[in-house]
Amino acid sequence: MSFLADKRAVIIGLASNRSIAWGIAQALRARGAELAFNYQNEKLQNRVEKMAAELDSKITLPLDVTEDEQIENFFRDLSTHWDGFDILVHSVAYAPSEQLEGRYLDAITREGFQIAHDISSYSFSALAKASRTMIKGRNGALLTLSYLGAVRSMPSYNVMGLAKASLEANVRFMALDLGVDGIRVNAISAGPIRTLASSGVKGMRQMLTHVGKTSPLKRNVTIEDVGNAASFLVSDLAAGVTGEILYVDSGYNTVGMHLDST
Repeated sequence: MSFLADKRAVIIGLASNRSIAWGIAQALRARGAELAFNYQNEKLQNRVEKMAAELDSKITLPLDVTEDEQIENFFRDLSTHWDGFDILVHSVAYAPSEQLEGRYLDAITREGFQIAHDISSYSFSALAKASRTMIKGRNGALLTLSYLGAVRSMPSYNVMGLAKASLEANVRFMALDLGVDGIRVNAISAGPIRTLASSGVKGMRQMLTHVGKTSPLKRNVTIEDVGNAASFLVSDLAAGVTGEILYVDSGYNTVGMHLDST
């Protein structure tokens, strides 16, 4: 199926082939989309360039989302390759590691709060703002990645849960603002996945076991599952969908109680 054959997609946040961003990039390319990527710093440049080459892309540009000047420069440089694009995928989240350990009030600091919200939520709107002229008039689609911790308390997720809640509100406000320009904005809330980024999360093994046991589908999702859902959301097949949070978690978010006998 090549329902993205006429689309150009920018993937922000790819850093590993063990990531949701990689699953999305693979799925979009398999359905015909042209891809462009950022790399956060010189340390990641070679790795991202190799992954981009695997997906037939030669466009990799520097971008650290914490710097407004770099955001502006990224889209300026991208415009020398493309006169516009159709899809923006935001796969960026970060909080200092000490913010994600132990009890919430023991861990939270003003600086940690600001960092988590700036990188994990504000960056999505900053990217959308800087790229409006390149995506306007193309029935564009913006996509970001959330997690159940945005709406449910989770052990040690702490300030990242608040940042994801902010991100989901960002989706709704951006959808309203950009809808007049024909641009859709959605998010995928994926279940826990064993990725490079999640490998350092405390209790990840227990989380995977729990979700695999209690979700309706009785399994954990994969980066391929998320990539396939993302392909739909950013395509014209989802032309009437905006401001939504799509759960790709084997139905775990719908379960209120689980008994060992069920």
